[in-house]
Amino acid sequence: MKYDFTPMEFHLKTERLDLRMWEESDAVWMRQLVGERGVAIPTLDDARNQIINMRKRAVENGISLLTIRRRDEGDFIGYCGLIIGRSTLEEPEIAYELFRSAHGKGYATEAASVVLDAAIATGRHRLWSTVGAWNVASLRVLEKIGFKWHHSTWDERGEIVWNVREI
Repeated sequence: MKYDFTPMEFHLKTERLDLRMWEESDAVWMRQLVGERGVAIPTLDDARNQIINMRKRAVENGISLLTIRRRDEGDFIGYCGLIIGRSTLEEPEIAYELFRSAHGKGYATEAASVVLDAAIATGRHRLWSTVGAWNVASLRVLEKIGFKWHHSTWDERGEIVWNVREI
């Protein structure tokens, strides 16, 4: 697939965080994070296959979700990155999810800020994010990094808020 954008950087650092491409060994953490959602947990093989496919798509598309680790502790606390999601490769979505134990410490805002910078460096002009209306904390993170409400849609789980960031 050809795209007119510079591939995003797949290793990002902040003062407290290290974001990088998924490794197959991260399947254990992926399963635990999915488990916190209260949905069916993928098998270890399925999680590994998801990671392998994600890495392949990253090379093809030039965007990806990245794992988030705290730099001092080295522990996996979630992910953040760019995805096609409900949008397009030209105007991807920023997405993030953290373990509940990492909530309320500014990690999501810190990770999303550095991913936003990486997205800007690709030459894109607009990013999206879709968030369940109930997820007030995620909506606050988006507001802090300059996203604005655009519109809402609904699915079987309720209202989905579409936020946009013009770059």
